[in-house]
Amino acid sequence: MKTVVDLQQIEQTSQMALVRHGAAGWIAEQVARAVRKAEATGNVICGLYYLESYCVQLTSGRVQGTVEPVVQHVKASAVEVDAGFGFAQPAFARALPMALAAARETGTCSLAVRHAHTCTSLGYFTEQIAEAGLIGIGFTNASAVVSPPGGNAAVLGTNPMAMAVPAKDGGVAFQFDQSTSAVALGKITMAGAAGENIPLGWAVDADGQPTTDPNAALKGSLVSVGGYKGWGLGLMVEMLAAGMTGSANSLDVKGLKAADGPPHDLGQFYLLLDPTVFAGDGFWQRLTRVEDAVAAQPPARLPGSKRQLPGEVAIDTALWRKVQALAGV
Repeated sequence: MKTVVDLQQIEQTSQMALVRHGAAGWIAEQVARAVRKAEATGNVICGLYYLESYCVQLTSGRVQGTVEPVVQHVKASAVEVDAGFGFAQPAFARALPMALAAARETGTCSLAVRHAHTCTSLGYFTEQIAEAGLIGIGFTNASAVVSPPGGNAAVLGTNPMAMAVPAKDGGVAFQFDQSTSAVALGKITMAGAAGENIPLGWAVDADGQPTTDPNAALKGSLVSVGGYKGWGLGLMVEMLAAGMTGSANSLDVKGLKAADGPPHDLGQFYLLLDPTVFAGDGFWQRLTRVEDAVAAQPPARLPGSKRQLPGEVAIDTALWRKVQALAGV
């Protein structure tokens, strides 16, 4: 059963739930805004699906809900923010203005978010960079669920990467946000809960053998998208997200939704690029060249281009009732 809910109501109810479980008002506002965006774009795994774990982990202390992020301009084109084992969304919000200013001044800036809770939807952040007129590229890691090709023990997380490119006249020309694993872990969890099989090529069992059984997959590990190629990208993401920020390796992060345990201590690493610093208007000309070539092949389109968000969405009724209970309404 589904319940149609207004996006503003989703955001407000999420914010109330977070505050009720110990988050400061401005921090809850930043996280709730990301929950709303995930639901609006159909990214249900990063939306209300995560809210209960946020609340439970606020109560257990696994995530800090009142910490003030510490932002530093460490070099001319390098900004870092220590999230203090709090949420990634408010940490990014505090650091973004400084990183944007540095990129506009020097042509590029790297932004390291350190010691943070999972950021869930990485594209939520790179989109903000593009909306400010710069190219945004982002990387983050997660608890280990992906084994190397030929192996059977998880080493990497789903380790997503995202990119958003601005449009010349404002907004976003295109964007993508994708894991370097064949699929997000949440899709296997949801398939298991629904009693459904998963496609071959998503995961292996504990012996390293391909499986269509989601329960066997959860006892085994995911595989990289595209085999060795995806594995290489996952390694790159790991070294940027964990290595460059001084945050935890995927191997050292307990399950992201576990109620208690040590903080996630994850990192996110972003590159902010002025699209015109080298080619000037030549960048926009080349972007238009690609846009026109894709538009000439309907229904093909650039990912995330000309996206129109709804005002309301259909939510699983049981999930929405749980969210309302968390908010005390």
